[in-house]
Amino acid sequence: MILISLCLSDIPREKIKKAENGKMYANLILSERREKGKYDETHTLAVSKSPEEREANAPTIYVGSGKLYEAKPATPVTPQQIDELPPIGEDLLPF
Repeated sequence: MILISLCLSDIPREKIKKAENGKMYANLILSERREKGKYDETHTLAVSKSPEEREANAPTIYVGSGKLYEAKPATPVTPQQIDELPPIGEDLLPF
């Protein structure tokens, strides 16, 4: 997974399109960075360019960044570890 942070106010209004379903959309590009950023970002998020903008070499509009998210596997609990846990008081039981 890649966890991203998006600045909605940086997306130019002309890049936001209203679809037939009434929802608003913007085409974005998520790219891997060559080097990690200041806050360990591994990816950048930019507004997609039209073919004319690419041909004219228009500047890229960056609207966010992201980093890889790796869930840590849960450590299994052994029966011995459970036996070593302190008992809870009866007042904590819901029944």
